[in-house]
Amino acid sequence: MKIKFNKGNGLVPVIIQDYLNMQVLMLGYMNEEAFNLTQKSGIVTFYSRSKNRIWQKGETSNNRLLVKKIDVDCDNDTLLILAQPMGPTCHTGSKSCFKTAPNNGFLFELEEKLNQKINGMDPNSYTYDLYKKGINKIAQKVGEEAVELVIESKDNDLNLFKNEAADLIYHFLILLKAKNTCLKDIEDVLIARSK
Repeated sequence: MKIKFNKGNGLVPVIIQDYLNMQVLMLGYMNEEAFNLTQKSGIVTFYSRSKNRIWQKGETSNNRLLVKKIDVDCDNDTLLILAQPMGPTCHTGSKSCFKTAPNNGFLFELEEKLNQKINGMDPNSYTYDLYKKGINKIAQKVGEEAVELVIESKDNDLNLFKNEAADLIYHFLILLKAKNTCLKDIEDVLIARSK
């Protein structure tokens, strides 16, 4: 990856997006040192123009940005980093410095909320309770929800059908977590198939 740092007096703009839902989180700048540190550590590191120094996102708040993918634009003078935010990105406490909604919609947000409940080991959470019972129990629940959806599809109550479909998707997201994969991975398979 050849980046033209000299075009911007040693700095290139860096757009940070959430790797799951593609929401734009922030814009920062990197010099060559910050870029190399980002690649080496896997944590987004900027050059702060106001502090006039290297600055790792989250160095005081611990709201780090974990690198998932780095891409450069066609002119080799702007970077796009897909990252996993470890907390709010904006200094105001918001997820994003912009008021844009995620592009991938609510299912990706729901997946993140379920992951937070599981990772946080919330004792009052149905999601965590099911997850800790293991893959067999989770798969059984997905199977039960699938059967209930099939049964409701044969009747004429569209509201019940929609609710069963929602239950199936909810439990499917828990199953994805248990299998150490995510909705984005499944989306990638479908995208590859569509080609």
